[in-house]
Amino acid sequence: MPSDPLILAFDTSAAHCAAALLFGDTVLAQRVELMTRGQAERLMPLLQEVLTEADCNWSDLDAIGVGVGPGNFTGIRIAVSAARGLALGLSIPAVGITGCEARSKASPQSDLVAIPAPREQVYLCNPDDPSTDPALVPLDEVQQVAQELGRSLNTETTPQKIAIAIARITATRWQTTTTSPAPLYVRPADAAPSRDQPPVLLE
Repeated sequence: MPSDPLILAFDTSAAHCAAALLFGDTVLAQRVELMTRGQAERLMPLLQEVLTEADCNWSDLDAIGVGVGPGNFTGIRIAVSAARGLALGLSIPAVGITGCEARSKASPQSDLVAIPAPREQVYLCNPDDPSTDPALVPLDEVQQVAQELGRSLNTETTPQKIAIAIARITATRWQTTTTSPAPLYVRPADAAPSRDQPPVLLE
């Protein structure tokens, strides 16, 4: 009978670095650091600390789980790039888990789950199917909908719960996943896209 998988999961889609190491149904170690910048420099050392705490090595891992957003564009790219690089280097699968999937798993089923977004908006998760892309909706509209439905609006899932949920979902998918993680962007980036041609300079 095969042994339980050892899964390292992490998320940097918001102002944090969060990681959890899961063996079977047991969380062996977890780590969260709140930060508005610096995830690129901190993520890999933090992951090493999680492994060290559990007396595990990179070679012990069976799979990687990573949060793919929506959320902070830079943070999502950092985590997804790290997951893809680790999967390639370790020859193990990396599984992308959306923020809605992770938060829905970590929340009561009766909650209306949403992810904070800029400009008084939220990414509203589909309560019937969290795996579908969320909708970007003004916060006040979602609050009204939640009140009309008699459901609690949940926008405050902790980074610890998110990382653990990513690990648990990954445990159900790592053997069947065939595609690499990719960022989930619900709205265009604020920065203007690069131009194919340089701008014309006026004399």
